[in-house]
Amino acid sequence: MPDPFVVRREAHIAAPPAAVFALMTDPEKILRWMGTEAEIKPEPGGLYLVNVTGARFARGSFREVVPVHRLAYSFGWDGSEEVPPGSSLVEIDLIEQPDGTLLRLTHSGLPSAAQCAGHTEGWVHYIGRLAEVAAGRDPGPDIFSGRK
Repeated sequence: MPDPFVVRREAHIAAPPAAVFALMTDPEKILRWMGTEAEIKPEPGGLYLVNVTGARFARGSFREVVPVHRLAYSFGWDGSEEVPPGSSLVEIDLIEQPDGTLLRLTHSGLPSAAQCAGHTEGWVHYIGRLAEVAAGRDPGPDIFSGRK
């Protein structure tokens, strides 16, 4: 039976896949669009750790890294019983297009409709901020800052 609690998002990013990939795997570049701290080791088994809001750490490990094309990592929240670290899976494909990149995200393994809705809200917000940064614009202050 298919997993009913999956977030699926697609977005056009006005930058080449290599630039988008760097914004998702370089700890300093991640902080331009998401988070206040990041420790990222983008290789199979490597750590994914981002303090997303300044009050909440997302933690997991990379399962698949295909430079400039694909990332897959386990995902969860430190201190969460509903979505503990490593309990879900984020898969991101970056597909080159003539005018930029198609970002295709799938976040599976979420435990409930409520968690699916909350993570959808988060991904819509942060993919939007990523698109702004990739296009060379300032996304402004993060309205999710401080959210637990």
